[in-house]
Amino acid sequence: MTPFEEFGIEQNIYKFRMKQLYHAALMKIAKIIFSYKIRVKFYKHLGMIIGNGTYIGPGLEVIDETLTDLIMIGDRVTIAPHVTLVVSSGPNNSKLKYVYPRKFGEIIIQDDVWIGTGVIILPGVTIGKMSIIGAGAVVTEDIPPFSVAVGVPAKVIKKIEVEDHEKM
Repeated sequence: MTPFEEFGIEQNIYKFRMKQLYHAALMKIAKIIFSYKIRVKFYKHLGMIIGNGTYIGPGLEVIDETLTDLIMIGDRVTIAPHVTLVVSSGPNNSKLKYVYPRKFGEIIIQDDVWIGTGVIILPGVTIGKMSIIGAGAVVTEDIPPFSVAVGVPAKVIKKIEVEDHEKM
């Protein structure tokens, strides 16, 4: 018996790799499922917290090597097709890893947000309630509630004026 086996390290690595494979398979299936309701159920099974009435379009890409539950999506959120949520990012085996270590962070999308096609959201970002993220934007920092943000990197270009926030 090797020292690794004695401490159960090899078995833990094997279990982690099998969990990664399982998640990757479910993620690929979820991306192409015709029904958005079934798609949402797959993502919930994978550990995402998803509120009621949320629509997730086909092709959602989730970059998360940690297999943790770091994505929270509120009620009545609309996520258009081909959006990317980056929960962990880093230079992998490059020597840059000593200068720029891997970054992990929650992605929180609050209630009633509309995310356009092709948006990329980076680790550690919160998108405030009743906000709109324009198609193709790259969200690198928090977006306040009741905002319209567009561009690369995403910048708030407009505030959404709502007469009575409490009624909505």
